[in-house]
Amino acid sequence: MTAAQQTEFIKTNLGPAFRIAAITTKIIIYDHNVDRPDYPIAILNDPAAKPFIDGSAFHLYAGDISAMSTVRTAHPDKNLYFTEQYTASNGGFEGDLKWHLRNVIIGSMRNYSRTALEWNLANDPSFGPHTDGGCTTCKGALTIGSGITRNVAYYIIAHASKFVPVGSTRIYSSNSGNLITVAFKTPASKTVLIVLNDGAASATFNIKINDKWTTPTLPGNSVGTFEWPS
Repeated sequence: MTAAQQTEFIKTNLGPAFRIAAITTKIIIYDHNVDRPDYPIAILNDPAAKPFIDGSAFHLYAGDISAMSTVRTAHPDKNLYFTEQYTASNGGFEGDLKWHLRNVIIGSMRNYSRTALEWNLANDPSFGPHTDGGCTTCKGALTIGSGITRNVAYYIIAHASKFVPVGSTRIYSSNSGNLITVAFKTPASKTVLIVLNDGAASATFNIKINDKWTTPTLPGNSVGTFEWPS
């Protein structure tokens, strides 16, 4: 669909049909790469389509993650979702870990996303099963064969999912040099800070919250998740 076609379909067909049938399923538009923020903005600009729409969804196979904030600025009353990124069979663990933490986990959240999703939970050693024409090189978080292998996507997601449960709220955190961060307050009132050291050298830095300090050191090309009670 073009943006104009999706607009027309939502406001004249899908939205009214949901309303008549009392369907509360959310309508999330676009669901494609962040190189075209104009597409969801154009749909949301339509006053007849917008009331039916919960928000917009994005991938990052093209463009820059900051484009999610462009959509947020245009329509701050609508939600944003990051819904897909894969790690490839020929990728390297270190490079994939850094890129996905920087963009999918930290980047999407710093640009107002409510979710951060990797490609798939699990597949077999041949990257199946999948539909005809599906991805033949996309790794799941787990490979299920004679045993279970944890792949890089498992660790990418674990840095957030183990510590940031549903209902958490992103709070302010600062970046410094090669240190890229995102922070959350959990429903249990814990504070969680994810820090990526995007440089080759170790970095010692300060964490300050509620007038208390700690000074950890993070090796180069690594990520750490810090958690403490309020």
